[in-house]
Amino acid sequence: MMKSLLTVLVQSLLLTALVGIASANGAESEPESEPAPLLPLEVSYNASMEKGITLDGDARRRLQERDDGTWLYRTEVDSFIADIDESLVFRWDKGRVVPLRYRYSLSGFLIKDRKQAIDFDWENRVATGHHRGDKFSLPLEDGALDPMGFQLQLRHDIKAGQREMTYRVIDKGDYDTDRFAVLDEETLNSSGEAIATLKAEKVRDSDSKRKTLMWFATDQDYLLVRLLQVEPDGSEYELSIDEAKFSP
Repeated sequence: MMKSLLTVLVQSLLLTALVGIASANGAESEPESEPAPLLPLEVSYNASMEKGITLDGDARRRLQERDDGTWLYRTEVDSFIADIDESLVFRWDKGRVVPLRYRYSLSGFLIKDRKQAIDFDWENRVATGHHRGDKFSLPLEDGALDPMGFQLQLRHDIKAGQREMTYRVIDKGDYDTDRFAVLDEETLNSSGEAIATLKAEKVRDSDSKRKTLMWFATDQDYLLVRLLQVEPDGSEYELSIDEAKFSP
């Protein structure tokens, strides 16, 4: 079950998934004509899993611009069971994430190490990489994203007013179609402070018993402040913001 928690932390967000080129199929409104610029960001989260016992961990995420104009998006998860290092180098192009290089590494106690790499060659329209030692090569679709980039795209699409979003995401050597919808407004209470949020959900098949909910703070640049995943057996995995720092 810890694997499910770690997957949530880095791929559902951070559950960051937390910005596609993804094709926003079925979106009810268009992106802003003048997309807001990205702001460098450092965020720390508390992570917990409850199934008979409570397991706690920490997650840290950084977004920073590099000297060549590209961006680095990186997440590090530390727990006594396992550690994760996940990173994405991308271009920010008119409000869209253009992934260039994605890396993922998981290692820990009683957990088999896992690695994944994806390189995006937009000039030749091909994505290459490896997952658990198996190499793959895929034709690049317009708007293709990676397991981190779609999280950043989701946050910015919600900020731009979209309420239904669909992304084509390359993960584990193939394409996934991930759908999200904004449900309603909700006020969260954190350390005695009321936080206005938009509550969103990952859209799954009607017979799915797994549920993923996310809360984005409307007064804090739509930062992900809480993520809750409920597994089919009733287990809950939760991610809650600890501290955030924006840089101008």
